[in-house]
Amino acid sequence: MSNAKVLVVEDEAIVAKDLKNRLTRFGYIVPAIASSGREAINKALEFAPDLVLMDIRLKGEMDGIEAAQEIHRQLDIPVIYLTAYADDRTLERAKVTEPFGYLLKPFKERELQTNIEIALTKHKLEKELKANQKWLSTLLNSIGDGVIASDIQDSVNFMNPVAENLTGWEQQEALGKNSAEIFNIANAVTRNPIESPIRKVLQDGAVVELPEETILIAKNGEEVPIVDSAAPIRDDKDNIIGAVLIFRDITERKKASEARKREIEQMQLVAQLEELNQLKNDFLNLVSHELRSPLNNMKGMIQVLQVSPNSQEFQRYLDLMKVECDRELDLINDLLDLQRLESSCYFPVTPDALLLQDLLPLLIESFQPRVEEHQQTLQLNVPSHLPALISDRTSLERILTELLNNACKYTPAGGEIILNVRYNSSATPPETIIAVSNSTEISTAELPRIFDKFYRIPNADRWKQGGTGLGLAIVKKMVEQLQAIIHVESREGWTTFTLTFTDLVL
Repeated sequence: MSNAKVLVVEDEAIVAKDLKNRLTRFGYIVPAIASSGREAINKALEFAPDLVLMDIRLKGEMDGIEAAQEIHRQLDIPVIYLTAYADDRTLERAKVTEPFGYLLKPFKERELQTNIEIALTKHKLEKELKANQKWLSTLLNSIGDGVIASDIQDSVNFMNPVAENLTGWEQQEALGKNSAEIFNIANAVTRNPIESPIRKVLQDGAVVELPEETILIAKNGEEVPIVDSAAPIRDDKDNIIGAVLIFRDITERKKASEARKREIEQMQLVAQLEELNQLKNDFLNLVSHELRSPLNNMKGMIQVLQVSPNSQEFQRYLDLMKVECDRELDLINDLLDLQRLESSCYFPVTPDALLLQDLLPLLIESFQPRVEEHQQTLQLNVPSHLPALISDRTSLERILTELLNNACKYTPAGGEIILNVRYNSSATPPETIIAVSNSTEISTAELPRIFDKFYRIPNADRWKQGGTGLGLAIVKKMVEQLQAIIHVESREGWTTFTLTFTDLVL
């Protein structure tokens, strides 16, 4: 390594001059020659050489080994000993100073140059290694994450200040201890211990991440939520020589996440309340309209009766007022029924074994005069051998009455109404299926709103029979209460409401 500065420490002037000449021929620079230990220290401090050739036996009270110790203490300079002595005691003393070479006099020029080049190269590599270690140490000690490293035996050999703070262990007391003792972790929910990630890395040789909801239990028992990952440390031959664990305290992150979650929940609650409030307002507007309509009609009739002495007119208006009173009463009753169904209040249900082949003919009998008046046909198709349906009779009759009433209301003269029943024994569990069909079609745009409260298909009530507008809404709620399913479809001139009951006891 040309141009390197070499300090020669030799008390024999002729030997010192010879060394200087040889070193100069090698391309080295000799800034000074020292003949004593004290002078060697002073020259080293003055010239800061790259290497010191140190004779062990020097004149004066300080020998070369003592001088090398002092130079080693104050300066990072490699030393090569030159001596004619190789006794055990001298060697033991020399080793303490960590020399970069030990040449016995006499030596050859090539031997001297080789030792100098090896010493300079080795010292350069050590300086680079120390610089890298210092850089790495500074980096690990300054980052915001905790870092714990272990050797291949899972013994801790490094902890940065963050790791010390989070675990409650200082590096000096943790060194050599098993990682699981220092890094004590558990599941935050079950409190079950979690295997040390360092141990798992050493076993599997792969990167390991902690599961969610992991807490670190510090030395003093304090619990801290953390996330972490561990990875193997490998040498240049890809052999695992240890593991490193990096972890962080996520207390603030969890607080922020929980706060955000609460904020979202509050926003959702506000949106739901606003929606409910709007629905309430819409409902009140609809109810107000539906209730006022018959009352206004009755009020108008009373005013007419007050000024009309005609007895024949009197009776006719009384009849109309009775119809309006019945309409008002039906609306109030339907509103009360729907309110109980929607609010999960008690609505009487008494499961019973129903024989539909006996029940349905009686049910449709009351509709016969009406369908004959409108020149409609009402057909019942029910198997004679049909298993009993376990359901509530009152609710089922109310559901079918509402569906048949709608069918009669919207079927034109000459149209058909069909009530079909079939039993699907191949289903699991078996099903009883009741379908009410009528020969009229509902547009695709209107069909999704068919079960809405107070929704009426425009211009569809061809017989002007009116109604409360709540029948199908009540039907849907009652079907749900009976744990059944209702489905409606409309195509090819027919509309069909299908009820599906499974063979389960309510």
